[in-house]
Amino acid sequence: MTPIRKIQEKTTIAGKSLPDAGQVSPFGGDLEGATEGAIIKGNLCLKAPWPGILRTTWGDHERCRTNYFATYPGLYFTGDGALKDTEGNYRITGRVDDVLNVSGHRIGTAEVENAINMHAGVVESAVVGYPHDIKGQGIYAFVIYSHLHSDSELTRQDILQTVSRVIGAIAKPDKIQFVSGLPKTRSGKIMRRILRKIAEGETENLGDTTTLLDPGVVEEIKEGKV
Repeated sequence: MTPIRKIQEKTTIAGKSLPDAGQVSPFGGDLEGATEGAIIKGNLCLKAPWPGILRTTWGDHERCRTNYFATYPGLYFTGDGALKDTEGNYRITGRVDDVLNVSGHRIGTAEVENAINMHAGVVESAVVGYPHDIKGQGIYAFVIYSHLHSDSELTRQDILQTVSRVIGAIAKPDKIQFVSGLPKTRSGKIMRRILRKIAEGETENLGDTTTLLDPGVVEEIKEGKV
């Protein structure tokens, strides 16, 4: 699933799958009953093997079967959510195993991030949970914005409206912090552990930050905590 230069140039799109390889399974069934011309949203699965596919987990074959092959019988479950547009292109929305419990509703952080990123001015975002006295868990969003308004509160309201329109009011972030960058490893992985600790107020015990691409961004995020 790789974009082909000059043929697939849609931003944020991973591209089309190899023939008979990819499938988005919203309910674990076949997609033949999906609405014609509609964008399909669900979990990304693979229905055909590929070179290098794992066959077991060392010392625990049952774990391998349960995690990757039991969720949707006959399919390999990647653990990622995805959207499939009317042209057959896939957009990976992120991991579906990172879930927040907000007022009894299970909300995936990737789903909220995807909604925030649909706002025209948002470059990138990261969402984590934090303890909330009423909801159980609140939603804390760290957002990189391209051209921040002089009135940051107006931008926050714009983003909240976008999330409410895409998902619903229950998924609106309780806190939005604008940042210039996110703590990433040199391979580009966001260190959500650090963001989660900052959101929870544990700024004195962030653990090892030496592996970050830019450790200085952590101090900036700590100082700007809302």
